[in-house]
Order: sequence, then C-alpha cells, then structure tokens
Amino acid sequence: MKTTYAIIPVSRFSQAKTRLSPTLTPLERENLLKSMLKDVINTLKRNVDEIVVISSDKDVLDFVDGLNVLCLEEEGQTDLNGALMQAVDWCSHKAEQVLIVPSDVPLIRKSQTQEMVELSDKWPVIIAPAKGGGTNALLIPTQGIQMKFGDCSFFQHLKEAEKAGLHCYIYDSFYLSLDVNTAEDLGEIMIHGSGSQTQKYLKNIGLQVKSNHGTERLRVERT
Repeated sequence: MKTTYAIIPVSRFSQAKTRLSPTLTPLERENLLKSMLKDVINTLKRNVDEIVVISSDKDVLDFVDGLNVLCLEEEGQTDLNGALMQAVDWCSHKAEQVLIVPSDVPLIRKSQTQEMVELSDKWPVIIAPAKGGGTNALLIPTQGIQMKFGDCSFFQHLKEAEKAGLHCYIYDSFYLSLDVNTAEDLGEIMIHGSGSQTQKYLKNIGLQVKSNHGTERLRVERT
C-alpha cells in the first residue's frame, strides 16, 4: 500500500462561511467550521498514514493541535492553490501520494476514504466532484499535478491528469459532493449527517429542516 498523507486546507475562522451570514452568527459560523473539521479529520484518520492541516490562521492551528494531526503554517501571502502546493511539496518528502479534502465536507464516510486509497493502486488520480463542479476530494501523486481548486475545478483537475499522462477515476458520490455554503446545505446535513459532529452542533443551536416547494428543496429554521 502506498504511503498516503491527507491534506486539509482551512481558511481563517474569522472568514468562515460568510455566505451563511443570513442564517448563522459569526460565532456560529466559526463553530460550524470547527465541527465540520472534526468530522473530516475523524473520517480520514483510520485510512491514511498522517493528516496535515495547513492554514495561515494561528487560531486554526492551535485548535487542531490537539486532534492528532500535523500542523503546517502557510508561508507568505498566497491563495488556496498556493497553500496546497506548499503542503503537497512538504508531504512529498514523506509520502507517495496525498488525499486533499476540504474542511467543509462533513458527510464524507470512512468507507469512502478507504475505497479511494485502495483504488489508488490502479488509478493514480482520483477526483470526487462537488455538486457545483468543484472538487471535494483529490487523490494524486506528490509530483506532477498542479492544484486548480476554484470554480469548475473538477474539469481543471481532469485536464491536469490528462496533461500528466495519468489515468483518472471519477469518484461520484452524493455524500462527497456536498460542501457547505448555503442554508439548504445545512438542511442536507440535518437529514443525512447522522452521527456527525456537524449535525449535532446544528441541532444544539436550534436549527430544524423542513421541505420547501420554492426554488430550494429545503428550508432551515430556528426552533
């Protein structure tokens, strides 16, 4: 089995999920990110050799310091892809491949991370698309692939694999396709996130989900 490190990039707590500001207070958004981060770490830890959290926020690194992960402080003023390239380069001295997972995919399952690692024996690049065309998991060798996270990054990562001459497996999953940006996404967690820290937190702050017949399928309300 290849040595596999997981990389989780985490933005500043103060900038956590601003699109949810109509639904959650700044403190609630920060605590939501902490809950999701715990879920992602707990899901990954049994199926990879190490977990690396990279962030420019000292508060983030202090928070994860007690969660049995490796903390990597982002160097310089860079964007998400720049930070990820720093982390991949750091991991390249220790691991053969990396599994990159954002901090806001709390529905990811342990069985899925195990399956992706097992599939990597045959497929050097594995991509789990997000529902909006982004990338919610990316397993790659530590050399030869540039990070293209952002709008429609799924297609950009496919091009990167093709350019590098690497066979690519598309890991299509509802649970992995959901990243959290809207109130409707919170509703999906309320329905599908049984046993997760994130669902527990949302219930604790009094959120409930109802069916909706408007432009969004689900409506999230305070109890």
